[in-house]
Amino acid sequence: MSRTSTARRRVRRGPGVALVTAAAAGLLTACSLSYEEAQCSDGEYPVLAVNNSGSQCLKNGEEPPEGFARYPEGKVPQHVGDKWDEYWMTHTLDENGKIVPLP
Repeated sequence: MSRTSTARRRVRRGPGVALVTAAAAGLLTACSLSYEEAQCSDGEYPVLAVNNSGSQCLKNGEEPPEGFARYPEGKVPQHVGDKWDEYWMTHTLDENGKIVPLP
C-alpha cells in the first residue's frame, strides 16, 4: 500500500469518526439535562399528612383538610426528588406542628 492510499483512508475515516464523536457528545449532553417534575401543578401547593408520610396538592387559597398541614416555611418540596422531598420521606409533623422522624 502506498503512502498516498494510506493518507486517503485516514482522511476518509476522519470525518466519520468526527461525526460519530459529535453525535455521541450530543446524546450525552441531552441525557445530562434533567427534567424536574413539579410536586404540584400550577395553581396548587403541597401539604403534608400529620403523623404520616403522605402528602397531597391543594388549590391555592384552600386550607389543608383535617389530618394535613402546610409544610414549614423554607422546607417546602418544589420538585420530586429535591432536598425537601427526600427529607420529608423520613420526617413528618406531629399534631402540634413539631417535626418528628417517621417511625
